[in-house]
Amino acid sequence: MKYELYYWPGIQGRGEFVRLALEEGGAEYRDVALEPDAVKRIREYLEGAAPRPPFAPPYLKAGRRLIGQTSNILLFLGEELRLAPRDDAGRLWTHQLQLTVADFVDEIHDVHHPLGPTLYYEDQKPESKRRASEFVSQRMPKYLGYFENVIERNGGGALVGRRLTYADLSLAQVLAGLRYAFPKSTANALRRRPRLAALEDRVFARPRVKRYVASPRRLAFNNDDVFRRYPELGD
Repeated sequence: MKYELYYWPGIQGRGEFVRLALEEGGAEYRDVALEPDAVKRIREYLEGAAPRPPFAPPYLKAGRRLIGQTSNILLFLGEELRLAPRDDAGRLWTHQLQLTVADFVDEIHDVHHPLGPTLYYEDQKPESKRRASEFVSQRMPKYLGYFENVIERNGGGALVGRRLTYADLSLAQVLAGLRYAFPKSTANALRRRPRLAALEDRVFARPRVKRYVASPRRLAFNNDDVFRRYPELGD
């Protein structure tokens, strides 16, 4: 099956979690964000061309199915690409972890948009600075500690079972994004959580992921994205 991934051009965003799964799974897919008419193509589905339209990108076209929401797409791809356990309990646990990753990503995003996504960062700098301080000191350690504990209870190598799942790929992407956004704070936090640091290394050393990251298809982190580097918010 050939998949079509729809996401906004110019940023990794939430679409990157889906890309990493497609790449690790060896899937043949079309990344619409790389095409010149990407925005037009995306809006065709958002504005009513589909009987069950997605709310926003990313969404995945798989045959006649149009699947929206990052965690929902990965639930589907986990079975399709063998990136999740086959048993129901394992699939649900992997999905639960991915939903927790999604909550973490929302909190990371809200550091630079604490008053809402319709305002520019420049319109909410004082609030962002306060939110960043709380995030680095309270929220980031809470999430990282949770995932470190999950890996430890699972035997130390991955979040679920012995094989990497899409939840591992997503968590590694979050860690890479945090290193960009808050380099010193993240490095300090990961020194105290060696299993997370090892998981990040393991994911980005995977041959398919490594080739993808080294290719021009992998966009750089930038300040139009979920993970943003503003020195005035601390590091």
